[in-house]
Amino acid sequence: MLNYNSPIDNQVEINDLSIKEVSPIMKLNLRGKKREFLTAAGKHLDMILPTEANTSSSSSKLTSMWLSPDEWMVVSNELIEKDTNEYDLEENLYNSISKTNLGAVVDVSDQFVMLELKGSKIYELFSSGSPFNFNDFKEKKGSTTQTLLNNIDVIIHNKGENLVNLFVRRSFSQHLFSWINDSASRL
Repeated sequence: MLNYNSPIDNQVEINDLSIKEVSPIMKLNLRGKKREFLTAAGKHLDMILPTEANTSSSSSKLTSMWLSPDEWMVVSNELIEKDTNEYDLEENLYNSISKTNLGAVVDVSDQFVMLELKGSKIYELFSSGSPFNFNDFKEKKGSTTQTLLNNIDVIIHNKGENLVNLFVRRSFSQHLFSWINDSASRL
């Protein structure tokens, strides 16, 4: 069992922009192509995985984000207990998908940090450090994208007007958090 040690220990509010880490959150990576994979995943997740590029689907407890034609990230919508990183959902998915060679289920909870950004200047901040055009993205709730932000790979999920979740690899999270603080102060 790994410990949940957060590299980011505070919430920052700068120029109508609030940034904080949401932790601990379960994050699973699913990969598969077969119809049986989609059926098994849907049964255990209680939702249909999104099949359209850069979209997401949600249930009361989970959100699944399309990453590629055969890859999704599934995250819990609620905080989980810190004393364990073993999840029934992961075990059930692993047993019905990975063990039966339908696809792969990997726990990436410790690999990714999830930042929540709120405020009216989110997309100004993103545009200052990313080559991605956020014009259509910001209008579509549930949109997802994988892009670069200050030369760091990130996954961005549009949760609603002026609210996004940003996923970044743990090893880059402190650097990105510092860049966000610095760039937000210049908006």
